[in-house]
Amino acid sequence: MTFTPRRSGPGAEGEDGALLFARFAYPPNELGYCGPDDDGSLLEYVASGATDGGLRQLCRGFEGAWPYLEVIAGASGLDPLDRRVVEAYWLGSPLLDRVAMHDLGGSVEDRFRGRAGADWDRLVAAIDPRARLSHAFHVFAVYPWVGLLRGGTVEQPLHVLDRCRIRWGIVERVDGDLAVVRCRPLAWDGMRLTLGPPTREEVVGARGGLALAGPVREGDVVALHWGWICLTLDPRRLSHLKHYHQLQLDLVNQTGVAARLS
Repeated sequence: MTFTPRRSGPGAEGEDGALLFARFAYPPNELGYCGPDDDGSLLEYVASGATDGGLRQLCRGFEGAWPYLEVIAGASGLDPLDRRVVEAYWLGSPLLDRVAMHDLGGSVEDRFRGRAGADWDRLVAAIDPRARLSHAFHVFAVYPWVGLLRGGTVEQPLHVLDRCRIRWGIVERVDGDLAVVRCRPLAWDGMRLTLGPPTREEVVGARGGLALAGPVREGDVVALHWGWICLTLDPRRLSHLKHYHQLQLDLVNQTGVAARLS
């Protein structure tokens, strides 16, 4: 069985970077967590495969992600919505290795020092020389949720961290706009964040026939964000996602420090 969107765009591997950005940006935007108040347009753009100045403007409206794209792009002389930059941010790639630590630290300081207050030292400690400026860095090192875990509040922070990170899983069944995916959720043992045993989870593959990832089949390895299938992963992208995700998870566990931003 497959999802069959009413309109499907080109394969993500060679597509416009703005479309790739929108695939992952739509799920939290739909929930009202970030980005402009026009989530329906993002889904329409992705499902149609169309890209224009309007889509680029929507992408720039994601005030959390956009500065990261600028820093990654600046280190390689690329446009912030170049597909390679967008892929590096959401999934991770060797492009992140070109970002100098002073650029990483400067970007974080410009955006968060005023908000961090007395917790600024915790955030600085999270900027380890081994860190890379992917979405995983923002989720595990900048967001307050790991700090809340260490403070003893577990259920909600663990749920948010698990859904906000870019996860990977295997599609086991497709049923209309929904799918059952087998993936490993985050687990917390009181001191460390790890990946727990595989579980089955129902996720969204499409809404009203409009899909973020295009057609998805049983056995596909997919990337998930806030309960949506966003992309089918080839071996290269899957390897990058696992590597940079685990890198940041290891750093958080080793430092034992997390920011508590209000």
